[in-house]
Amino acid sequence: MSMNEINMEWYRSFYWTARTGSLSRAAEQLHITQPAISHTLKQLEQALGGPLFFRSAKGVSLTSEGEVLLQYVEQAFSLFESGEKRIAEMRNLESGEIKIGAGDTLCKHFLLPYLEQFHHQYPNIRIQVTNQTTPETLHLLREGKMDIGIVNMPAEDRKIDIKRSLPQQDCLVGGKTYTELVQKLQHQPLGLEQLQAYPLIMLEPGGSTRQFLDRYAAAHGVQLQPELELGSLDLLVQFAVSGFGLAFVTRNYVEQELARGELVEIPLAPAIPERYIGIAALRGVPLSSASKRFMALLPLTED
Repeated sequence: MSMNEINMEWYRSFYWTARTGSLSRAAEQLHITQPAISHTLKQLEQALGGPLFFRSAKGVSLTSEGEVLLQYVEQAFSLFESGEKRIAEMRNLESGEIKIGAGDTLCKHFLLPYLEQFHHQYPNIRIQVTNQTTPETLHLLREGKMDIGIVNMPAEDRKIDIKRSLPQQDCLVGGKTYTELVQKLQHQPLGLEQLQAYPLIMLEPGGSTRQFLDRYAAAHGVQLQPELELGSLDLLVQFAVSGFGLAFVTRNYVEQELARGELVEIPLAPAIPERYIGIAALRGVPLSSASKRFMALLPLTED
């Protein structure tokens, strides 16, 4: 008879009878009657094809076959106890792991402070962060390779729940050489169609931020044609500060450069719509205790 055909309660009765050396004490341990223990042991012995105990003046003792079986049953019960202990530790955030996907910019400017706070509170939780674009992060979530995704909105996926977090505002900036242009535009913002007269720096195609800006321009009949396409916001800022052209950046993340005068903001007409950071998780899949606790740290904005 295979393991699948043997009731685990039979092994529980065997285990406690072997440990206590008494049918009555095993029955007390399992909160059942002594006849129930006897019946269960007979079923197990019939299934395995031979006796596991013999009676003695002191109670019951294991046969040689019973001694062999006990070695494996003890290992199995030890593993059960270890599993239960590990689950308890995970629920108490004494162990576990969180897998988070986010782009470079969101990692640096949004995610990092919350990771530091969580790590300080729960140092035994392992944190794995994968730097990916928003589309790539959503793909990893769908495959179950990430627990939480930090994404740029708008983003949609029918298999993923995305909650709105902090707002972010895109803007057009240039280096100090564009200060005079800003002064000229005080009363009349730069029209989107006029951008073709200036060298434009943008993120590479494929990410959600580039898609958002391309759609924004296309909605007003303009196709953005950058001269330089770079892989991160930090590079956009560096190239803009160095005078290579005008760059679309997130204002929230260049406030210091604007305050120091290293960058100047070019007023645009029509203005770029506000968008939000999104907190994403696979729909219908329960989060671990650690993931839930980390999610609770993240700010959410009501729709």
